[in-house]
Amino acid sequence: MYLVRKRVRAFVRVKPTADFAQDMIKFGPDNKSIEMCLKKDAKKEAMNSRQTNWSFRMDGILHNTSQEELYETVAKKLVSEALIGYNGTIMCYGQTGAGKTYTMMGTTTDYKHRGIIPRAIQQVFKATAQSTDPLITVRISYLEIYNETLFDLLSTVKNDESSDMQMAIVDCPEGLYVKGLSIHTVSLEEDALSLLFEAGENKRVIAEHALNKHSSRSHCIFTIYIESRFRFFSDVKCVNSKINLIDLAGSERLSKSGSEGQLLKEATYINKSLSFLEQVITALADPKRDHIPFRQSKLTYVLKDSLGRNCNTVLVANVRGEAAHLEHTLSSLRFATRMKWIATEPVLNETYDREGTVKALEKEIALLKQELAMHDSLANRSLVSYDPLSHVQIEEIKSQVHRYLKGAIDEIDIVNLRQIQEVFKQFKLILSQHECEVEARLRSKYALIDKNDFVTIAALHKAGVVDVDGHLVQDEDEQAFDTRAAPSPRRGRKKKSRRNGETSRKEGMRSNLSWKDVEGDLPSKSQVMFSTKDLDVKEVPRDQDTANVDAELSEPSPVEDSQQPSSPPPRPAAFEMFKEEYGSEISRIFKENKSILLDRKKRRSTVTQRINSIKLEMESIKKALEDQQQERWQQGEYVDEKGHIIIDEKEFLLIVKLKELKEEYRCSYAELQDLKAEIEYCQDLVNKCRNKLISEFEVWYNESFLIPKDVLEALKPGGNIRPGMIPINRVMCLEEDVQERFEHMQKTMLPASPASVPFYKAKMRTDQKHAYSKTMSSLEQMRKKPGLIPAAGKNKTMSFLHVT
Repeated sequence: MYLVRKRVRAFVRVKPTADFAQDMIKFGPDNKSIEMCLKKDAKKEAMNSRQTNWSFRMDGILHNTSQEELYETVAKKLVSEALIGYNGTIMCYGQTGAGKTYTMMGTTTDYKHRGIIPRAIQQVFKATAQSTDPLITVRISYLEIYNETLFDLLSTVKNDESSDMQMAIVDCPEGLYVKGLSIHTVSLEEDALSLLFEAGENKRVIAEHALNKHSSRSHCIFTIYIESRFRFFSDVKCVNSKINLIDLAGSERLSKSGSEGQLLKEATYINKSLSFLEQVITALADPKRDHIPFRQSKLTYVLKDSLGRNCNTVLVANVRGEAAHLEHTLSSLRFATRMKWIATEPVLNETYDREGTVKALEKEIALLKQELAMHDSLANRSLVSYDPLSHVQIEEIKSQVHRYLKGAIDEIDIVNLRQIQEVFKQFKLILSQHECEVEARLRSKYALIDKNDFVTIAALHKAGVVDVDGHLVQDEDEQAFDTRAAPSPRRGRKKKSRRNGETSRKEGMRSNLSWKDVEGDLPSKSQVMFSTKDLDVKEVPRDQDTANVDAELSEPSPVEDSQQPSSPPPRPAAFEMFKEEYGSEISRIFKENKSILLDRKKRRSTVTQRINSIKLEMESIKKALEDQQQERWQQGEYVDEKGHIIIDEKEFLLIVKLKELKEEYRCSYAELQDLKAEIEYCQDLVNKCRNKLISEFEVWYNESFLIPKDVLEALKPGGNIRPGMIPINRVMCLEEDVQERFEHMQKTMLPASPASVPFYKAKMRTDQKHAYSKTMSSLEQMRKKPGLIPAAGKNKTMSFLHVT
């Protein structure tokens, strides 16, 4: 066990804002330093001697960073070390509304914006799935500290005022734990996320005040317990670790938050516990302090073994960048600086299970006794080795097995148990290779098709391979041979084809393998197997083959089925068909509106160019007038008897031309405004036509290719289903099984990555539980007051649980 001395890592995350105080907060070029400058009050400048400039050095400044970048920087390494046995703690600290809960939890509606806790759960279970040697067990707990009262957010029992008496913090030599806190074993990522979402959304205390609409009024500690067992032949090693993910309630100043009543009481408890936490941090950072005041509050007492010491600790200081919150930001940065001075000595938590070691030794003794008994029974043998088989010995056993199967030797000499195990292993390998060869031989001789592929079935029916019901056509002599044999057509066959079938059948009878031997390798019932030699067609290029099948699609098929073809045409091709037939009128209106819109846009471009040329000409005339006035002023101005200035003819013509251009500019500008209004109106018409065309196409495509015919019959007027009773997406799922619905959800709702499946499934389970509980509570209220509808339900349609 080696002790590595480290320090607490501290990061600063700045909440994005449009009012960022750039002149007061500056980041270093390495994104690890931050400088702050507070402006002095002009009224108190003569008497105020407070410090106004500060500089802080952190492990990283996270400004305008995504949730993924945050996790990669802050938590990924810590979780990886926890998987090998080191405890870890990640704590979010800061003022109210700075983004602590978003950093830790993220959002439950968007996979990309999930926080540290869901990502840590995903990383742990990914490592669990990839691990084979250690047997990893994952457990979770969720503790809430509200007004100095402990609550279990994962408990199935409702919390009451006496819950704190049942839950207590116990400090024992084995470590600190909370008595009464439920710890749940989870084997899937989805189960852990479901518990997390249910507790985070429905049980945690949240309130609204002036600074934050969703302010957390309690401290929450989500803990992941990881237990890894390494099983060897002689001992059992157990590695235990835990990850504490702490979302602290935000500190707030009552003058800004305006809290009153219950909010004021909650804010008092929050600020008090955070003050005690700061005292503990100050004491831990001072190496000369002997006493650490952990017992001042329940928050500090619970975090006794999570703040420094033998634990990897990371702090995320969430701050706000507005000028109005700079003093609180400064306080958070000071707290982060104190955290960085805390020294940690992470310890690998290894233990050896004595009971498991005894069982392993007993198993070894029993195996040795079996070896000795075997040795005694074979008294005529000597120099028996009980060591693991070498590569040379394995090759020798492999050679003996092959010679035994070929009949070169009558028996294999028995030496020890390990040799017997290796002999059976070689037999298994030979059998597996033999099965692969048989399957390859069958696939080279026969073609396999799916019975749901109606296009291919129609082509085979035309060729005479299958009947109208889709069953294989067999000769009478073949039926006497075996129903599993490759069939040949009964009617419409040429003699050459029959001779080929008989030759193929004779070759199959001459084979060393019987049909019973290859029964496991035959295709399933959902597939049709036919001999490639039985088809009475010549070898043609694949393109020509495809063209023939496409030609057959246009002919009426003799097979009638209630389902639509399993391979509908591509949407682009179907869209062209729709515009030519059912949607021709809408398509024509759309094209006309679009042509009108293009014409108006061309006219707008022409008018804009004319206005720009007029402006240039007006500017040139104004420049000429200024030159004329300057020249007249230099030469001296002439006035008439009434005192009016006399101008020459050239200047007069320029003034008249400028007046005409101004009038033309006003007319062109008015025409441009009218064109803009027309373009906006035409654009709206084009958008509406486009949406109408797409929606009509979707309905036509679904009814023509996707919705089963029997469902279409029910949807017709007078059918069993009224229009609007079942949404189209539910109609599309009437013929789907669970697997098909899940695959459809993957394609439409999970575009991010396959790893997002547990996240969305956990969210779906949480929503279903919430809707169920809400519905049951509404029904309970209706039972209490029979015949009465609650006030919230008057003049409204009652909402029930959605069927999924």
